[in-house]
Amino acid sequence: MSITVATKTYEPCPPRTVAFLGLGVMGAPMAGHLARAGHTVTVYNRTAAKATAFCAQFAGTHQAATPAAAAAGADFVFSCVGNDDDLRQVVLGDSGALAGMKPGAVLVDHTTASADVARELAAAAQARGLHFVDAPVSGGEAGAQNGVLTVMCGGEAAAFEQARPVAMAFARAVTLLGPSGAGQLSKMVNQICVASVVQGLAEAIAFGQRAGLDMNQVLAVIGKGAAQSWQMDNRGPTMVQDRFDFGFAVDWMRKDLGLVLGEAQRNGARLPVTALIDQFYADVQAMGGGRWDTSALIKRLK
Repeated sequence: MSITVATKTYEPCPPRTVAFLGLGVMGAPMAGHLARAGHTVTVYNRTAAKATAFCAQFAGTHQAATPAAAAAGADFVFSCVGNDDDLRQVVLGDSGALAGMKPGAVLVDHTTASADVARELAAAAQARGLHFVDAPVSGGEAGAQNGVLTVMCGGEAAAFEQARPVAMAFARAVTLLGPSGAGQLSKMVNQICVASVVQGLAEAIAFGQRAGLDMNQVLAVIGKGAAQSWQMDNRGPTMVQDRFDFGFAVDWMRKDLGLVLGEAQRNGARLPVTALIDQFYADVQAMGGGRWDTSALIKRLK
């Protein structure tokens, strides 16, 4: 496994002992930036071969057989796994991270998960004299590789301030937005916005193509006006090219929107457009596009 980690300028931060749990598309480059920033890094991954390959690429890093072993002696433990259940597996229990962490250490979770599990793990950490920050990220695979993720955090201010300089190794912004769960709720806001923008962009491009316009030219023009967005700049051209074999997968977006709609049921928020776009993504999955980029919404319009 070769991990792409772009060159970036790291903020001054004293070297710390850290663990990273989960070396997927996002986690591997994030852990790589921590290693390049000079921190002592121990990694754990459910598929051990990925951890072995990571340590072969980044000299001075170490591999552990369990989350608890990875967390032993660490000042900070970072995690980035799939969902609530995966997160509980690496954090709780005799082999989970909390069992191995030293008193006062901070667990920073970058998984996009529910606000409920964030609060659950914060309480479990507090009961052991530990700290927990829920810290989902935005910026996708490219943001992780380039070390420019946006990190939305919930938790205690003191624990956040300790963790922020370390997390800046793979981020351009790390912000505390409220108590435990606030990071996950903020990520849900992010995904509501992203889904709506992508659907609007898909409809616009499909409309323009039907009208016989040169959509690359049109996007270049309207991208200088009020319609401009990150999605237009980065996904508009690939949508015109009918390219979707990269980026943030439709399956992952459906998982995230499931969290959004579940939270909306609990808090009474009305999300008619988000619920509709979630079903549009289900259509893309039915087309065999579960691993296509989220911009593949345009496929169902053609």
